[in-house]
Amino acid sequence: MKSRIKRHLQWQTWKARLALAALLAVAPLTHAATAAGELALQPASRLDVSFISFPSPNLAAPGTMLTIQGKLSVPRPTERHDSTVRKLPAVLILHGSAGVDARGDFYEAALNAAGIVTLQIDMWQARGVSNLSQRPSAPILTYPDAFSALNFLAQQPGIDGSRVGVLGFSWGGLISLGAAERLYAGQFGGGRKFKAHVAHYPVCYAWNNAAVLSALKTTPAKFGVQWQQLTGAPVLIQIGSEDGYDNGSQPCEAMVSAVNPANGGVVTLNVYGGARHAWDRLQVPIVAPDPYADRGSYFATGVVPSVAISPSVEQAYQARAEVLRFFSRRL
Repeated sequence: MKSRIKRHLQWQTWKARLALAALLAVAPLTHAATAAGELALQPASRLDVSFISFPSPNLAAPGTMLTIQGKLSVPRPTERHDSTVRKLPAVLILHGSAGVDARGDFYEAALNAAGIVTLQIDMWQARGVSNLSQRPSAPILTYPDAFSALNFLAQQPGIDGSRVGVLGFSWGGLISLGAAERLYAGQFGGGRKFKAHVAHYPVCYAWNNAAVLSALKTTPAKFGVQWQQLTGAPVLIQIGSEDGYDNGSQPCEAMVSAVNPANGGVVTLNVYGGARHAWDRLQVPIVAPDPYADRGSYFATGVVPSVAISPSVEQAYQARAEVLRFFSRRL
């Protein structure tokens, strides 16, 4: 089976750059409020934005529920479109360990302009998380949030519940990958599954890695990083070659090579040369301590490593173009 690993994406000619610019003409969108409270992306389209909430099981306190809040953005037809009302595809957007930031809006703008509904949720607000050290102790604790969001989207009258994708960054990338694993889809999906998955820099070395998790006295399945039998939905992983968690692209390449043969080659990996963790976070660079950085070296040394998070503007737009192309074809 082919793994279709793309190495070190480069734009070789000005023609390609111009094509990308045309595709991403939505980048500088101006959100102008109207009297009706709508947002205008461009003169020929409208965007209905609402702030919603839904219940999600709290695995940290079995038998209780969390109230997850989010922003739902729905493109509406204009006079240029066919008068026939068709249900729209949707993408769930999942933040990283630092919480909701500029990445969600960056991808949301392009997806909405392409006629795709988006739902950005805040998994931390419901749990009272205000910094990285307070995040849940295992990714699996947040998997119900993704599937509860999928159920919420599927119940909206204007959304096609069979055409919902998920895009996650870092911690959210872990959830996006986990949702593609049959074990977790069966455990939390209630019969529903996502149609397509995008995971940005999802800490690949941790997946199926019993040795690393032995320090936490748990297993990949219980921690939420088992990835062996997939649901069959296509998966796109995008990482930087200088990511401070995986220390290179090899862990992701090995994971994709291991899982693709038994799963119909549904996983594609894009590696961005020279890019660091969260290169598409177009904000001031930061350095964050995290015990899971540096391939989990903390569990052997007791010293918490730090990870550099710095933007690469051109590669951020390349990554967004890939996401838009992927969901446009797969949803």
